[in-house]
Amino acid sequence: MERRYTNIAAASVQLRAEGDGAGMIHGYGAVYYDGTPNTEYQLWPGMVERIMPGAFSQAVNRDDVRALFNHDTNMVLGRKSAGTLRLFDDNRGLRYEIEPGDTTVYRDVAQFIKRKDVQGSSFAFVITDEQPRKENGIRIREIRGVELFDVGPVTFPAYESTSTGVRMRGELNDAKAFFDRMDADERRRRVAVAARARSILAKL
Repeated sequence: MERRYTNIAAASVQLRAEGDGAGMIHGYGAVYYDGTPNTEYQLWPGMVERIMPGAFSQAVNRDDVRALFNHDTNMVLGRKSAGTLRLFDDNRGLRYEIEPGDTTVYRDVAQFIKRKDVQGSSFAFVITDEQPRKENGIRIREIRGVELFDVGPVTFPAYESTSTGVRMRGELNDAKAFFDRMDADERRRRVAVAARARSILAKL
């Protein structure tokens, strides 16, 4: 499973006021590549990643995604199958809305967003369709399809076009492995990883 952190300059998480309640949390978990540097992400020097338009089109309808704060399964804000999380695949990217909840977690996160202590978003996923290519000497990883697991606000959305941001070493190794060898064994491994992740999330 991989994670990406949305550049605040491209899309930020916000709070939509609703009467006297905490308000609805909404934002973009990811933005599509539109030809500008702010919508492509440097994995390492000479290698960038682009999320291509339509990459979330199947996932938003198919996957039972959770809304989590900081990817923490103890900090649940909503769930798609419960109707407390809504996902949209629009021209800009992966948009989400989280219904207000009468929980300590939701009220706290809503306050963080209202005070602008928290401004960014992130999402966790497994890639189901990707295309490697080169452009002007730069290697490009185009993401064209994903399986979604969670989305939501994060404290450190440090994922800008000029930085690799907060990233697990294993994620970098997975990306490098794809360009070194995308054979049948690698594809089977990815399917197995997705199946294990689904099994874990189904128990939450």
